[in-house]
Amino acid sequence: MAGSVWFVLAILVVAFIFDFINGFHDAANSIATVVSTRVLSPSAAVVWAAFWNFVAAFVFGTAIAKTVGKGLIDITIVDSTVVLAGLLGAIIWDLVTWWLALPTSSSHALIGGYAGAAVAKTGFSAIIASGWTKTLIFIVIAPVMGFMLALLLTVALSWSLRRSMPRRVDKTFRVLQLVSAALYSLGHGTNDAQKTMGIVVALLVSSQKLFVNFPIQLFHLTDAEHVPTWVILWAGAAIALGTMAGGWRIVKTMGQRITKLTPFGGFCAETAGAITLFVSSHYGIPVSTTHTITGAITGVGAVQRFSAVRWGVAGRIVWAWMATIPAAAGIGGLSYLLLRAVV
Repeated sequence: MAGSVWFVLAILVVAFIFDFINGFHDAANSIATVVSTRVLSPSAAVVWAAFWNFVAAFVFGTAIAKTVGKGLIDITIVDSTVVLAGLLGAIIWDLVTWWLALPTSSSHALIGGYAGAAVAKTGFSAIIASGWTKTLIFIVIAPVMGFMLALLLTVALSWSLRRSMPRRVDKTFRVLQLVSAALYSLGHGTNDAQKTMGIVVALLVSSQKLFVNFPIQLFHLTDAEHVPTWVILWAGAAIALGTMAGGWRIVKTMGQRITKLTPFGGFCAETAGAITLFVSSHYGIPVSTTHTITGAITGVGAVQRFSAVRWGVAGRIVWAWMATIPAAAGIGGLSYLLLRAVV
């Protein structure tokens, strides 16, 4: 079973299901600010975000997909069981944290589950240290960068608009927040959808012996440097559909419980988050969109006054962040051992 073409194709379906869950789980990243400020209704916001999530798959290249596909785990030890176990680790952790309304990182759940499955197979020699270094460093850098950019942007715009009428400022930023929400959704789509692309590429490359006589040429892939157009298309569509499904439990945490947002603050948070994601995507660094926007929202709140941020909620989120990679890795490793025994 584990060595059949149909088993591999079934795992492809699971990969795109994860991408859907990623969009569902991380919908809050794209729409929490624009919903909480009442610039868009929840239904309009998810359609707006989903559209830009999909467009993003074709805008920023595939640097992150290549990092995930061959830069984190030694691809020579990857097989279909490792990929499936890694996906299960990520999916299970995502669903648990969604139920608990915790905005954790689907990205870190995926790479954690993938690494845990690989380590369960061959030990820590499966890990490519250089690829993990920048990823782990950006666990800290991404939210701090989002925080600082949002804080600086909020201060700069507040100073430049200090003589403007509050009503006019609010009206203007209600329009501008549509732009910032689109930019953030572009960043979210390009960073998150590419991680699934990388997993799919790793699966296809590692399973090529099975596809030698398979009639459908789409699945013939021998080089992890190349991401086929159909993989980009399906990954972009899956995350967009997941975003449209929405994760309202997490939207409430992100948009209301960390700090109270206005259209002005929502614009600053989304713009800061988008810049952070564009930079990381350009350099092929798989960061957490959840960490990034949470840092940016916190930065906006901190400008108002330090007590405007509900630090207890933020602290609970940070603990969930810290647990994500090891928890998903543990689930992924256990899933690999169970799958190996079964299939």
